[in-house]
Amino acid sequence: MEKPKHHIFVCAGFRVSGTIQGTCSKRGSKEYLPYLEEEIEDRGMENIIISSTGCLNMCENGPVMIVYPENDWYGKVDSEDTVSSILDAVAEGKKAEGHLLTE
Repeated sequence: MEKPKHHIFVCAGFRVSGTIQGTCSKRGSKEYLPYLEEEIEDRGMENIIISSTGCLNMCENGPVMIVYPENDWYGKVDSEDTVSSILDAVAEGKKAEGHLLTE
């Protein structure tokens, strides 16, 4: 397998014990995983993988997504429109400034 150009992490809010807690999960972050996969394929974006994660400890900003290798952290990812704007930014080599976490 070729090393991906981008890796998108979506906080699923589960703890090490496997218990699902936290804001991201309660606000439906996992429901965006299929949407992300479909959008990436529909847009013809290649070399991007998506992973769900355990709690990222950014609950006050949840749901949270991270795009690597840029290390861009996005908060309040609460709609398909928000996910689309982040993917637009990735495709253009930019940042989705309206959702970017700076602290």
